Amino acid sequence: MVDQAAPQAAAADALSRERAIAEIRKQQNPSLAIAAGVGTAIAAAIVWAVITFVTKMELGIVAVAVGYVVGRAIREVGRGIDPVFGYLGAACALFGCTLGNLLSGLAFYADAQHLPFFQVLMAFDLSLWVRLFGILFQPLDLLFYGIAIYEGYRFSFRYRVR
Repeated sequence: MVDQAAPQAAAADALSRERAIAEIRKQQNPSLAIAAGVGTAIAAAIVWAVITFVTKMELGIVAVAVGYVVGRAIREVGRGIDPVFGYLGAACALFGCTLGNLLSGLAFYADAQHLPFFQVLMAFDLSLWVRLFGILFQPLDLLFYGIAIYEGYRFSFRYRVR
């Protein structure tokens, strides 16, 4: 006689696991995750620009920190387990890194032109950003952007569902 208890127990475990996952999914909040991700990316970009301007050098570790704090903010507020939270974290991390580069470039430009930063910021146009990005961008930035994107993705999940 074949033991039927093991397959029934496995089916019961699978069912209870699916119920637990469904309960966790009810707690997800994508709207707040978006707000937290974008807001944190902007705040981190400002910190990036200040650090870069004060030290007069771009530190790759700041990009790594941007990815981490963005991912953690999305995790804490969004409470998500679905892949969309990771994608959001990756996108917000990249946004924070590029915005940090832009703001630091604008700060250097304003300093070189002896203009107030906010005057340069208000007169900002896309062609200026392209020129500044071309001047400030280094190939090594891709490595740190990649790490930031990975961390933004990785740290955005409340739990990993396998």
